[in-house]
Amino acid sequence: MKYVPEKPPIYGESLESLQDRFVELGEPKFRAKQVLEWLYKKRAKTWDAMTNLPKPLREKLADSFEIAPSKRVLAKESADETEKLLLQMGDNSMVETVVIRAPQIGVGQESSRKTICISTQVGCAYGCKFCASGLAGWKRDLSVGEIVSQLIHVCHLEDATTERASEEIASFDNIVVMGMGEPMANYQNLLPALRILNAKWGLNFGARRITISTSGVVPRILELADEREQFRLAVSLHGATNEVRDQIMPINRKYPLEQLLPAIQKYAQTKGRMITLEFILIEEINDMLEQADALIKIALDLKAHVNLIPYNTVDGLDWKRPSITRQDTFYNRLKNRGVSVTIRREKGHDIAAACGQLKLKTETDLAV
Repeated sequence: MKYVPEKPPIYGESLESLQDRFVELGEPKFRAKQVLEWLYKKRAKTWDAMTNLPKPLREKLADSFEIAPSKRVLAKESADETEKLLLQMGDNSMVETVVIRAPQIGVGQESSRKTICISTQVGCAYGCKFCASGLAGWKRDLSVGEIVSQLIHVCHLEDATTERASEEIASFDNIVVMGMGEPMANYQNLLPALRILNAKWGLNFGARRITISTSGVVPRILELADEREQFRLAVSLHGATNEVRDQIMPINRKYPLEQLLPAIQKYAQTKGRMITLEFILIEEINDMLEQADALIKIALDLKAHVNLIPYNTVDGLDWKRPSITRQDTFYNRLKNRGVSVTIRREKGHDIAAACGQLKLKTETDLAV
């Protein structure tokens, strides 16, 4: 399903495309840089706030572009300072963006203060059996502007509570593309959006602090390896054998480990960076020592970091989180064999912070 808004979002424009649009509007190119400075550095929320632009130009901009392609309909903060934003798009679709105000080792800077988890699709078509994002199916891809606007919402939120140093543009330390949807399935919009965030005229946010997560779309992993940017890669492995991955991740039938692991290896070697293997621990599914031993071999072969994540329970799914004892046994097995590993105890459980949970709950409540 494709959604075409009445006016394109301004946050989907690059400097070059905006300059071209200004020429079409009969305006000088230099105005494009002024507009982008207002949007990203000065955080303007309205066209009238752009006071150094002539009023007729502001009127043209208002007629040509949407300055806010999404609106915040809900913000919930957890006891552990995780905050989830529920954003509504122009077609009333909803997606989630999460602010994690705590260190998150393994997917960004190891001493991060704020990590932002963004979505790339409304729903998900990949059907991972443990995930809430796909329970209502896939609706559509997010546009470039809709992806970028999630970070702008966070900037506005953080600016209201945290004094920003004059030289800082972004109000956070890391971006992880791990929210709703499979990022590699929206590759054509993901890359332009991340380039806007990375550009000096945009948020000027370093590529090495952006992590793209995938369930294992092999062709896109190989394509991303050839891109110029040094984005980090995290792969949602969740099973160390094809038998387990087949059970919980349908994508493994198309791209089994025999194809996935060489693609990960190429990415790591091309970029010269450590890859993160995400591994959700589900009781009696993948938390056995046999899985730990198979994961050890994969991680050591790839020289990868393993991020263990105890399962975050989802209404409507039967999976269970392993006991602390089982979690620690699995973790210690990897650690004692020399694997770089962390265990990320759940965050935001009291605000339904797992991907898609808050959206699902809100839509269910509205339907009642």
